[in-house]
Amino acid sequence: MDSVFKGIRVLELASVLAGPSVGQFFAELGAEVIKVENPTTRGDVTRSWRIKGENGDDNSAYFTCINWGKKSIALDISKPEGLNILYSLIEKTDIIISSYKPGDDVKLGVDYESLKVHNSRIIYGRITGYGSGVDKVGYDAIIQAEAGFMMINGEPDSEPLKMPVALIDILTGHQLKEAILLSYIKMLQTGYGSKVEVSLIDAGIASLANQASNYLKVGVEPKKQGSAHPNIAPYGETYTTADNKRVMLAVGNNKQFKALCEVLNLPSNPQYSENSARVENRKSLNSLLTTEIGKYNAQELIDLLNIRKVPVGLVNEVSDAIGAYAKNIGLFRQGKLEGIRTYVEKGSKSSHILPPPKYGEHTTEILENTLGISADDIAEMAKKGVLDL
Repeated sequence: MDSVFKGIRVLELASVLAGPSVGQFFAELGAEVIKVENPTTRGDVTRSWRIKGENGDDNSAYFTCINWGKKSIALDISKPEGLNILYSLIEKTDIIISSYKPGDDVKLGVDYESLKVHNSRIIYGRITGYGSGVDKVGYDAIIQAEAGFMMINGEPDSEPLKMPVALIDILTGHQLKEAILLSYIKMLQTGYGSKVEVSLIDAGIASLANQASNYLKVGVEPKKQGSAHPNIAPYGETYTTADNKRVMLAVGNNKQFKALCEVLNLPSNPQYSENSARVENRKSLNSLLTTEIGKYNAQELIDLLNIRKVPVGLVNEVSDAIGAYAKNIGLFRQGKLEGIRTYVEKGSKSSHILPPPKYGEHTTEILENTLGISADDIAEMAKKGVLDL
């Protein structure tokens, strides 16, 4: 499967996280993904998003997380010559990933209507903040606030909290990926391309899932309640073990709860016999479980519960999680540089794809090999600021 899109070319007219995550997905599946970067900003802004102490000479860790396997061309499409080069690439391209603010794409001549003139089979995947009719720029943190996520994230007495990853961007990328794949199937059937669009706010609202339906059906405003689940108990609660580690339970049915009680030597209690009763009596149940779980070492308890098929897990640091599970999902490796794959298939060879590109690293290669532009013409355009070599 890691070569299923071999021979497909993707142009990435997108930056930051949502759009580039879609580009990396196609790169991992064998597509040639060309990241078009703006010389006036020295490329994708995340190239400069470095944590404290990070080497400023390399691509930032943030940039590397979703830009493996791509080629970078530094092209100023605000200049006529640069736009014409882009149009020439469009003629040889299958999929576009765009994340321009509504209106900017039209001004630049890179909206779907402008591009399909050059290739009627093009699939144009567009990400906006609030939809095509709103020119407000979308930022993940703001969408988390506006979509209600911050008001349900955190402990009951805490301030509203943003999630520590740009989850709305990631969810939006997944939705766009699905839309592009459906459009690609349609194109194979009909021979015609199409435009698909996903907004950050729509992706956020759609992903509220049961929190939204709880409100729509019952009229109950979802509130912060830590990691506990509003519909199930004990599900999401964490407990400290005798060796001072944290474990989480995710008991989803009565059979699992009965097995949990048997492992902990807890007698049957009608207050907790059904899930609805456990939700109603969550506070007393948590107090009981806190006491009993605190008598066990973490691994001892996990082993006992695993035997009885009771969902339980250790609350890991990020480093522990990567150490334990990265081998299952796969890592990219190039020298000392490592990254986590976004597409996972057992036995996939995509761990050997190219490392995240340096800014403009493939400009000359793309112009010469893909478009047949001479070295002299490339040098002349570089002098004019159309290209950055």
